[in-house]
Amino acid sequence: MGLHSARITCTLAHSESGRLCCRSFDYQYLYPETMHPEIFLTRQEMGIAAANAAADFLRHSLSEQETVRAVFAAAPSQNEMLAALVGADGIDWHRVEAFHMDEYLGLDAAAPQRFARFLKERLFDRLPFRAVHLIDTTIAEPVEHYEALLRSAPIDLVCLGIGENGHLAFNDPPVADFADPVWVKVVELDEACRQQQVNDGCFATLDDVPRRAITLTIPALLSGRRLICTVPGPTKRQAVFKTLRDPISTACPATVLREHANCTLFLDKDSAAML
Repeated sequence: MGLHSARITCTLAHSESGRLCCRSFDYQYLYPETMHPEIFLTRQEMGIAAANAAADFLRHSLSEQETVRAVFAAAPSQNEMLAALVGADGIDWHRVEAFHMDEYLGLDAAAPQRFARFLKERLFDRLPFRAVHLIDTTIAEPVEHYEALLRSAPIDLVCLGIGENGHLAFNDPPVADFADPVWVKVVELDEACRQQQVNDGCFATLDDVPRRAITLTIPALLSGRRLICTVPGPTKRQAVFKTLRDPISTACPATVLREHANCTLFLDKDSAAML
């Protein structure tokens, strides 16, 4: 397949809705793509817009099917989106099953940095979900158990972010596999990923950050019918640029989002600064 030219419209100046007015740029890519970015002046406006998109999808899906299954990322980048989603109207959360996409290994069960705890405090304990499926690192076969849960029915919604190194969940460039045969696996975290956890204020030093984790794989994440990708902040601007401009490859795992049929990238002006 040869190179194709694409035009993505990005929003870059203030409007009454909080969205930025439009400017366009051209770039080339190697594969058919459908993802487009929506850019907002502030993290708050970005988070509200992402939550509105997720809520709209949930309401529509629940009007057509009995239950909806959703996967959520646990990271400071998701704070504004999660806060707005908790306040969304018209969603029958009793019919929504929730999952999360990664968890540290070797971290004390009571540690505040555990992703299950992060999401329980911000989402899972604040809404009456039909079920919340946590990655239980204390059982004998946590990877096999969680994969079986995930594969038991289709995934409808995935709310995710992009790491500073372009990772999705904990699929860092050295371990990302777009054709991974499994949906859950144990990975070694690369140094850029671990440093991000320090940059985010989750750990005091690099030595404090665990070196291994359980993560959903790229195929598991892309199996979702709708992807809401929320990426704020100046530390993500290079990863955002690469996600939209680089060839699709595991050198920047997030580039594969451009192959998903229904993914929207929500940015603030800081994360979109290089576009």
